[in-house]
Amino acid sequence: MEDVNLRAMLTIRDKLGVMVGYSDHTLGIEVPVTAVAMGASMIEKHFTLDRTLPGPDHAASLEPNELKAMVKAIRNIEKAMGNGLKKPSPSEEKNIPIARKSIVAKKNIKKGERFSEDNLTVKRPGTGISPMEWETYIGKFADREYRADELI
Repeated sequence: MEDVNLRAMLTIRDKLGVMVGYSDHTLGIEVPVTAVAMGASMIEKHFTLDRTLPGPDHAASLEPNELKAMVKAIRNIEKAMGNGLKKPSPSEEKNIPIARKSIVAKKNIKKGERFSEDNLTVKRPGTGISPMEWETYIGKFADREYRADELI
């Protein structure tokens, strides 16, 4: 593995401004899968129906089930790489209301009582005021009574 030097592929890409691929002669599938994650657009990998066949390349080649696993892993990596834009994915969007948190009363708060770290906390769901607003509310006065666990 220490002889692989996948970063050389990036050097070639950056210095020459070309698309790169990777010609793999390692055992297993982890190096070509990683090469794809690093930007390889093509993979060369030896393939055999049986590693025990005579010849110089069979022993280091992938058998059919391994080739299938490599292709599946590469396709998964291609999907996982995404488009580079940071925004919630469709699977994350449906969880936003339950995953995010809101500022709530830690205990009963009387009208006119000052909000503080002693009487406020953050809990789910995220249907109220975002914890990002925490500093805005600390030190303000309650405009009404709040019960423990009630959204502020």
